[in-house]
Amino acid sequence: MNKLVIFGVGLIGGSVALALKKAGHHSHITGIGRTQSSLDEALKLGIIDHAESDIGRALDSADVILIAAPVAQTASILQSIKPHLTSRMVITDAGSTKCDVLDNAKQVLGEQFSQFVGGHPIAGAEKSGASAATQDLYVSKNVILTPCLETSSEALQTVQQMWQNCGAVVSQMPAEKHDGIFAAVSHLPHLLAFALVDDIASRPNAAQLFSFAASGFRDFTRIAGSHPEMWRDISIANKTALLSELEAFQTELNMLKQLLENEDSAGLEALFERASHARNQWAKTKLQ
Repeated sequence: MNKLVIFGVGLIGGSVALALKKAGHHSHITGIGRTQSSLDEALKLGIIDHAESDIGRALDSADVILIAAPVAQTASILQSIKPHLTSRMVITDAGSTKCDVLDNAKQVLGEQFSQFVGGHPIAGAEKSGASAATQDLYVSKNVILTPCLETSSEALQTVQQMWQNCGAVVSQMPAEKHDGIFAAVSHLPHLLAFALVDDIASRPNAAQLFSFAASGFRDFTRIAGSHPEMWRDISIANKTALLSELEAFQTELNMLKQLLENEDSAGLEALFERASHARNQWAKTKLQ
């Protein structure tokens, strides 16, 4: 890869740039962003080699284009790059939803859709922006690619190699399966964390409640500090799967409410035991 162009040089895109620089697998990285201040920061931090506002100049001689912006921006970004694409360019993304992204790419790119590879790095933090980027963000982290029947094998190999050069463990799955899985284990937990903090913050005695909140509240709500725009877009993009997960969780809450109303200590303990065992088993596998 001789030239990588990144749309969005915040936590995700910036960490890709830093990881590739660390590994020595790049010659030039150009950044494109919505604000000049974010690009200036990325330049100052040594994340990118060049900042560009003109799409045509940015894509000149590019090998790989990485879209690392909120998923709602994907269609407009694809439309902006389409006039400048050549047959040798590979386009990929780092969005947390995949069905909507692939639909947008197929609609906008047309015959050049074969050059697009959907991707999702399973890594992040509650902080955002170029200053949050780190060169080790993807080391030993999962990255899921969602190729289609039309996807070029050469494009797929290029994107897979890029993520492996970042230190990631790369796997593949259909976009529909991806969105269903992450609605349950990522998108729903974020919604719950946002909802709990919003509920507490809206109460008349919010200041008092927050003053007594400790490590349990901190750990449960950490992800409520995440990027609001990004999670707005993810929630809307994965609405169908997320609504299904909310319904399933509501059923669980109703069961918990019933157990409390009935003062069913045995039922509560059994539920807690199942959850504790499952969580501890998961934690063990993550440490292996």
